[in-house]
Amino acid sequence: MNANQEFYQSLPERIKDAFPKIDSDIATDLRKRDEGYSMLFKESDSLQTQFPAIMDVLEGEGEISLIAEEHAALVRYLTVKQEMEYAERQHIYFRGHTDGYAYLKEIGVV
Repeated sequence: MNANQEFYQSLPERIKDAFPKIDSDIATDLRKRDEGYSMLFKESDSLQTQFPAIMDVLEGEGEISLIAEEHAALVRYLTVKQEMEYAERQHIYFRGHTDGYAYLKEIGVV
């Protein structure tokens, strides 16, 4: 086996290895370019700051109780995070199409 074959990675392997960076880049890009996503990100951050109990619920251990205001904030936080995830998934879906088309052009299929 020559040196080039030893270090060869198929496209799926390269994408899998690069996915954490791609995922991070997508979130960063959405914050910069999508006003709705940026507003959700800021709201998420604000809720975490205003209501530390949110992170206690999500990352803490043991028993916890919430007052009504904290509970409402937690529900809103989870809704905001779900909306953000939906936007990210949609962006990944469309990026997959773009990347797939570029790859097909590169190998001469289209």
